[in-house]
Amino acid sequence: MKKYIISLFILASNTLTVFCGDVPQGIISAFYTGNSSKLSEYFNQTIELTLFDKEEIYSKTQAEIIMRDFFTQNKPTQFKIIHQGGKEHTSYAIGNLICASKKFRVTLLLKTENSSVYIHQLRIEKDYAE
Repeated sequence: MKKYIISLFILASNTLTVFCGDVPQGIISAFYTGNSSKLSEYFNQTIELTLFDKEEIYSKTQAEIIMRDFFTQNKPTQFKIIHQGGKEHTSYAIGNLICASKKFRVTLLLKTENSSVYIHQLRIEKDYAE
């Protein structure tokens, strides 16, 4: 019976991973290196971008410029996804972005369309949990 339960648990874990999907490595790498151009490749044509307390809907080009300014002022030293989930064609991820002297919480809403993953919402907030 124990083997059956363990096998069922492993199967369920693998199935969950398939349905939830993973954040594309390109997004993780773009945050880690502070590369706004690479990050913008994953932006939808319009994106809801929240940077601290300012929330707006921007074009892909506008959002790339805002992220370039953000990365210029906050040089990343580390980025790590700490939680992710979702279903079907929509998923989310929460990560920690560590810069030289600050730590940020990053939240992403991702949607899959035509086998491509796009960022529809991006939220960056100061991490007060320190």
